[in-house]
Amino acid sequence: MERTAANHMSDDELIAWVFSVDRRMVLAESIKNHKILKASDIAQETGRSTQNISRALKEFNEKGFIMCLNPEKTTWKRYTVTNDGRSLLKKIDKVYL
Repeated sequence: MERTAANHMSDDELIAWVFSVDRRMVLAESIKNHKILKASDIAQETGRSTQNISRALKEFNEKGFIMCLNPEKTTWKRYTVTNDGRSLLKKIDKVYL
């Protein structure tokens, strides 16, 4: 099984990684409300640019918190949360609730 960069970070480092950039905080909150993540939908809901949200999706995908459901496409990508992503959200909620 391939190890993601997130596997090498402590819980505190992961939480700091999310909260160090606004677009990541926005995406983390949006993940809680969507089973399927699309940059255009999240951008519209949050008042962010599609490019801004696309960048956050790419960052979360690279860390293994989400996975692309249609990686063959270059646009209109759809993502879903992974087990690592659900674990991250639980850690964030535990710290900030």
